[in-house]
Amino acid sequence: MNMKKFITLLLFLGFATSATAQIIAATKQIPLVQKAYNTKATIGKDSIRKNRILAEVQEKKIDSVIASVEIYKAYKKAAHASYYADKFTGKRTSSGSRFDNNKYTAAHKKLPFGTIVKVTNEKNGKSVVVEITDRGPFVKSREIDLSKRAFMDIATNKGSGGMLVTIEILSK
Repeated sequence: MNMKKFITLLLFLGFATSATAQIIAATKQIPLVQKAYNTKATIGKDSIRKNRILAEVQEKKIDSVIASVEIYKAYKKAAHASYYADKFTGKRTSSGSRFDNNKYTAAHKKLPFGTIVKVTNEKNGKSVVVEITDRGPFVKSREIDLSKRAFMDIATNKGSGGMLVTIEILSK
């Protein structure tokens, strides 16, 4: 009976040591992944509207498993953004999906549903990538409504209800 307990204890310690070693190895790799990040920007004239400057930002993020290249095209600068009220959580959006204030989604008046958009706060440079899932905002001066989580991630003043942002569309 004591021998069974001893063997069980040895097995448990072996598994615990293995799990601890894996956790330590994973935490040591995180800074290496964060360092592997490049950004390139190209600026040119828009062929459709001669006055507007078209900027493409190419970001390369290297993860331990996946390497992806994302190219964003400038859509609107100095746009006014706000966020959804909590009362809309769980209600249907115009695209038919259920709204969740904890997801990275947004509402726009004209962009098609499913469009991936990068929204950057002009004051602090923080950005968030969201998906267009709804129509709105229904206020003339506002351009985009973000989910509360996306808004708070890039906000400088958490108590404010709006901010000036730059909107860029992910081109495929």
